[in-house]
Amino acid sequence: VGHTPLFKIRSKVSGRVSVRKEESRRPKHAVHPVAFDLHHNLQLRSAFDALVWLLDRMGANERAGTMRPVPEGTLLVKDIQMLLTLNSSGDEVCEGAIYVKGNVISWVGKTSEIPAEFSKADTVVSLPDRVVMPGMVNTHHHMVQCLTRCVAQEGLLFGWLQTLYPAWAHLKSEDVYTAAKTAMAELIMSGCTTTSDHLYIYPNDVKLDDTIRAAREIGIRFHPTRGAMSLGESSGGLPPDSVCEQEADVLVEMERLINDFHDNSKYSMLKMGLAPCSPFTVTNDLMIAAAELARKHEGVRLHTHLAENQEDIDFSIKTYGVRPGEYLKQVGWDQDDCWFAHCCMLDEAERRQFHDCGLGIAHCPSSNLRLGSGIAPVKQLLDDGVNVGLGVDGSASNDAGNLLSEARLACFLQRYQGDVAALSARDTLRLAVKGGAKNLGRSDIGELAPGFAADFVAFRTDNLAFAGAQHDVVCALIFCSPGADQVDLSVINGEVVVRDGKLLTLDVPALIKEHNKRSAHICSFLKPQ
Repeated sequence: VGHTPLFKIRSKVSGRVSVRKEESRRPKHAVHPVAFDLHHNLQLRSAFDALVWLLDRMGANERAGTMRPVPEGTLLVKDIQMLLTLNSSGDEVCEGAIYVKGNVISWVGKTSEIPAEFSKADTVVSLPDRVVMPGMVNTHHHMVQCLTRCVAQEGLLFGWLQTLYPAWAHLKSEDVYTAAKTAMAELIMSGCTTTSDHLYIYPNDVKLDDTIRAAREIGIRFHPTRGAMSLGESSGGLPPDSVCEQEADVLVEMERLINDFHDNSKYSMLKMGLAPCSPFTVTNDLMIAAAELARKHEGVRLHTHLAENQEDIDFSIKTYGVRPGEYLKQVGWDQDDCWFAHCCMLDEAERRQFHDCGLGIAHCPSSNLRLGSGIAPVKQLLDDGVNVGLGVDGSASNDAGNLLSEARLACFLQRYQGDVAALSARDTLRLAVKGGAKNLGRSDIGELAPGFAADFVAFRTDNLAFAGAQHDVVCALIFCSPGADQVDLSVINGEVVVRDGKLLTLDVPALIKEHNKRSAHICSFLKPQ
């Protein structure tokens, strides 16, 4: 056996073992998930093969933590001042109520009209002076970057990255885990209930499992994407060779993560994506191979950066001889299982291409402004029929992780040329929820309606930020959000994660202390600015 990683031995002995971890298939009685998967796997060829596979799987499961149990009780939330459903009719319900059974919404309507069968519940919460909406969906993030905020403060994209790469090269497993938990806490407290993450740097002992563990512990619905960088400086790429990986190893790891963690069932708490970092950090070969791998597994989507700024466009033309739209055709990323971060620099033909191919965009306004990248033409994209969601982007280029504040900025940026009707408050909330859900391929989240996942948040309306806006508290979520962007209640997958403005699934002061200690260590490797 020597020092060869166990998953590589397994591939030599018997090829990859296809295993799905779907919560809906698990028996309710106590069975170790590894034992369950072993029992259901019919592809093992020998006792030795089974032992190697079992040891590897046990290690993977230990590192990634355990799945949170699906709630079995009932929850009634009533007396809601204003309930924004985001259903197909755009219903807004005064004095509203929501009834939840397990992790699914059973009924939505007015408190005065609650049917007898939904009038009692295991847990009853009264929410006067609150506006309730579906949880927002974050579709682009680099969570590890919240360890390195406020660095390269005047840097454009490429220079900013080159400043940070040397520090990120010293990341270790616990750094990534701690940073992810911090980023998730910030997102949850701003009204986010589902998030993706794009981790593309894997130095030392870092694995994507570290972020999965954080998500399971805090209770957020998670779409991790396995990123990668393989095109180093010596081959004409941007990152130093020391933070790049061999593409064969990347693909093995991508397949392991899909087999170990991807759950494509309805109401899934974890779906995998594949995300080679960008055209200036990976080869076309890896882009093509990742797409082929993803399309072998239902529900595994593809994500990367595209057309972020002029440097990005110039690199594509110089290196590949084409603009981003043609590049997508060359690597097979012009299908409706793809969504892209930024897209500030798409031309008219590329916008049409995005509509025709069903491609999605994660709009990240704060990062784009901070790095001087430009402003994505969201109004034009929407008019062209392109799906747009929101992303906070990495907290080293934002440098925050507040999704409601991101929505506010997105709304106002589209008015900068004088069209004050370009994007309304309600349109913006729809981007932050429905647009994000579509980017992630989800049809089971994003509405407060029977049959949808029980993901919703409540904001108080009896504070300074809402004073004078009681006639339209839905609009106030966007127009008045500074000072009002901490949730009072957050329910994710039917579980109350935030209650009375307090995050219940972790010790926030202890997390902040640990995060700052690790941040100081990583930032110590930065060169003086």
